[in-house]
Amino acid sequence: MEKKEVAKTSEAEIAVHWKEEDLYYPSTKFIAQANLTDESVYDRFSLENFPECFKEYADLLDWYKYWDTTLDTSDAPCWKWFVGGKINACYNCVDRHLEKNKNKTAIHWVPELENERIQHLTYQELYVRVNEFAALLQDFAGLKAGDRVTLHLPMVAELPITMLACARLGIIHSEVFGGFSGNSCADRIVDSGSNVLITIDGYYRGGKLLDHKANADIAVEKAEKDGQTVDKVLIWQRYPGKNSSPTPMVDGRDYFVNDLLKDYRGKRIDPVPMPADAPLFLMYTSGTTGKPKGCQHSTGGYLAYVTGTSKYIQDIHPEDVYWCMADIGWITGHSYIVYGPLALCASSVIFEGVPTYPDPGRAWRIAEELDVNIFHTAPTAIRALRKVGPDEPAKYNYHFKHMTTVGEPIEPEVWKWYYNVVGKGEAVIVDTWWQTENGGFLCSTVPGMKAMKPGSAGPGVPGIHPIIYDDDGNVVPAGARKAGNICIQNPWPGQFQTIWGDRDRFVSTYFARYCKNEKSKDWRDWPYLAGDAAMLADDGYYRILGRIDDVINVSGHRLGTKELESASLDVIEVAEAAVVPVADEIRGMVPDLYVSLKPGYDPSPELAAKISQSLCDSIGKIARPRKVWIVPDMPKTRSGKIMRRILAAISNNKDVGDTMTLANPDIVDDIKKISQDMIEELKESKKALMKE
Repeated sequence: MEKKEVAKTSEAEIAVHWKEEDLYYPSTKFIAQANLTDESVYDRFSLENFPECFKEYADLLDWYKYWDTTLDTSDAPCWKWFVGGKINACYNCVDRHLEKNKNKTAIHWVPELENERIQHLTYQELYVRVNEFAALLQDFAGLKAGDRVTLHLPMVAELPITMLACARLGIIHSEVFGGFSGNSCADRIVDSGSNVLITIDGYYRGGKLLDHKANADIAVEKAEKDGQTVDKVLIWQRYPGKNSSPTPMVDGRDYFVNDLLKDYRGKRIDPVPMPADAPLFLMYTSGTTGKPKGCQHSTGGYLAYVTGTSKYIQDIHPEDVYWCMADIGWITGHSYIVYGPLALCASSVIFEGVPTYPDPGRAWRIAEELDVNIFHTAPTAIRALRKVGPDEPAKYNYHFKHMTTVGEPIEPEVWKWYYNVVGKGEAVIVDTWWQTENGGFLCSTVPGMKAMKPGSAGPGVPGIHPIIYDDDGNVVPAGARKAGNICIQNPWPGQFQTIWGDRDRFVSTYFARYCKNEKSKDWRDWPYLAGDAAMLADDGYYRILGRIDDVINVSGHRLGTKELESASLDVIEVAEAAVVPVADEIRGMVPDLYVSLKPGYDPSPELAAKISQSLCDSIGKIARPRKVWIVPDMPKTRSGKIMRRILAAISNNKDVGDTMTLANPDIVDDIKKISQDMIEELKESKKALMKE
């Protein structure tokens, strides 16, 4: 095979060697039922028609009062959308559907244990439960519009019920991913100024009933030390009427929600008309340095944006059964499990557990039983399912019309398995790019109009106008085969308003780098910096290469880690890959490559050499890894993301830090042992060579 030479690049650019994949087109059957097939949408949402174009999204909702100003730029870059308008998010997700669809399922809640029945909550049942809990929050907890409340709930139906009850009253909810520790929960309690914590006694994960109440005690104790008192801890019960946690209740602070709700049976609370620019929720995202950032999302703009993108990008119709396999503890779950789908009167699936438990067929059995026709998950989950059950989808009689991938770039080989095996060649795929801060999709194909390209997110969605800058602020043009920093030229309604309590950090992190005039009130002077590296192909499709920080500078060549990982996945034996930078005296940085194998394949020096050569063939000799480590599994978070930080620490002989929050902490010691054994083998080989 002919070796490719690496193109010379400046320090401000990232060389890209990924080949463009062939296009895949949506079926005529899908196009015939698609919500959006009108090409003029891109003209309607052009910069010339900005910002009034977003009225199309806002008009999908019911308003108490129409707005006076579509976009207020007076406090640039803290944009305010639909100013003067009054709206309630809970009303739009629940109440307005009752007249025609009260008996339609709103939420299919699937317990992890297969011997427990799936619960089907109709919109009427959801209305009743949300109202009763809202009455409890108002009366017993003393909460009102503008107050903050922290939720530390897993994937149970009580989570969206709690969120919607907060939204009904105008209370700002801050949900903490259920897998986070009590200490992480405490940090978010303190930052948001919450004096009420809502949690659960226990939940299932991997077949085990976890004691979640213990995390509440840790969170409250640490928050108290940091200056924030939690007056009440409201605890839902995994099994109503039965305590599933051995951790004792604290008198005068801890209360079982199920006991309190008896006093609120039949209560109805009128939704509070909220200003469109009032905060709906806080969603914390980890910063690369410093404390987590509380992304403050608005009520009217956010809800309009997730409703519009749910309808047009995910093609959700009221009759669809839609399953997003993300966690509501992340922004994807807020936008595309709860608020977007429910605003459209869809049936949304919530699954408590792990998609590979008790076996790799579980996800497809759920899809078959509920007749799911829209499926939404992350490349992390797709790679895991491909690794442990590559042939499982064919065993089950489900049929998806549409599939979403979200959360990180998906490698072309993995995309093709998703399309051919999971989607059975029938479903369209939207490879979406966006972030916690963005509220909803930024780049994606419109499924009824645009062809799909493996590995590419596609163009900006209607109303989003990306641009790529190099480090010096020059535009990197389409077809340059070079990547830069992707930015968005214009505001959009789903964009977060600020970092809670830290406007300066908001401006410096997301706008300062490419701001043209810091005193300007003109949105054109404030491009939004996403923090991701990307390239733009001739056809207008964007390919996301991962975080700007995930670029390895090898002898002056800036290589994106995602491209290196994708090249290794071209090797048929490889299931997962992670590239980390290693300090090198001569070349500055070099890549180390960690891979885990599909079932049935064994590690060997020959396989490691084959994987290494794959990078050289795809990218060039500059990409040859220092070492290919074949490991039994990757260190992963509870949400399934590979912890590259730990792998980088092992490669650089540094302390790996706290590993107890990992889903599989024992794997770290296994990888360390493999590393040490390999180093000893190298030493012995060198000794033998010297003797010769």
